[in-house]
Amino acid sequence: MKAVVFKAPRELAVEEVDDARIEEPLDAVIRITTANICGSDLHPYEGRAALDPGMVLGHENMGIVEEVGAAVNRIKVGDRVSVPFNLACGTCRNCNDGWTSACLRANPSGQPGAGYGYPNMGPYWGGQAELLRVPWADFNLLRLPEGTEHERDYAMLSDIFPTGYHGAEMAMVAPGKTVAVFGAGPVGLMAAYSSMLKGAARVFVVDKEPDRLKLAETIGATPVNFADADPTEAIMDATGGFGVDCGVEAVGYQAHDPAGEEHPEMVLDNLVGVVRATGHIGVVGVYVPEDPGAANSLAKEGRIPFEYGQAFTKGISLAGGQCPVKRYNRELRDLITAGRAEPSWIVSHEVPLDEAVDAYAKFDAREDGYTKVLLRP
Repeated sequence: MKAVVFKAPRELAVEEVDDARIEEPLDAVIRITTANICGSDLHPYEGRAALDPGMVLGHENMGIVEEVGAAVNRIKVGDRVSVPFNLACGTCRNCNDGWTSACLRANPSGQPGAGYGYPNMGPYWGGQAELLRVPWADFNLLRLPEGTEHERDYAMLSDIFPTGYHGAEMAMVAPGKTVAVFGAGPVGLMAAYSSMLKGAARVFVVDKEPDRLKLAETIGATPVNFADADPTEAIMDATGGFGVDCGVEAVGYQAHDPAGEEHPEMVLDNLVGVVRATGHIGVVGVYVPEDPGAANSLAKEGRIPFEYGQAFTKGISLAGGQCPVKRYNRELRDLITAGRAEPSWIVSHEVPLDEAVDAYAKFDAREDGYTKVLLRP
């Protein structure tokens, strides 16, 4: 099969590799119809997260079931399905509690949590390819309506739409609340969109990329360009000095100032400053246990010093972690099917799989207009 293969940082290839196949009785093989490039894919691409050469990339996948293992009895050949980026066994304690993002069995390393084509998440090839093997298929796969309708919208269900929603959930967004989302990449935009779906009265979106801030404005969010003004001051002024009820961190450990200098604590500090006393912060930006390429010695060890004393004094709750996609994907699917949600508004480019290497380079360079890229095998 044809696949996007990681060779080294900033070195990818689209080449022929062995076909994905049934390896265990609970497996299914999916013929991919849409695979997305995720901002998280840039961590290994840029060399900031170690990945073995030869790994097939891609954890945002959907397609048609082509083959099932002997023990699969719910999913059928021909089903159109979304594949959560979390790869989960469905029977461990965490899976039973609904935390498929921290499955205790799927990752052979013993680390909780597994996924496709990503550092430290197991040996599972990703879906930026023609075929994808899905273990524990009955548990992991989400059936979609037959046909091709809403293809671009359903493609958001494997990661970024649920992840943005998870950020809003952890931030306790509810009707009438005010929200500040830091980061206008795909996940931040989905967090803002999810906040709107949940009935937020006002949503601020902070970034420095004008094209992404314009996208935020199209859904009724208030854009804040931190290259032009201090975002904490701007939001405090806009809320009469009160601050917002809820904050979402959608940037992660590579946060940087307008000059490009990294400050991994920057967004957390800003959120502690802008979220009101007894408010809530949800962190869906990625942080890692260690980051050899970090800007300072503490961050290299995964230690991020931020204004925790101020957060404690203000009584702000803070929650974070990877999204357990299955906690949300059925309901979000049904919102799409009913015409109540259309997350594909963030899609900027759709390209053939053969053009993936060029698309990665342009996405990594934050070329104007490159927001969300879909790959079509």
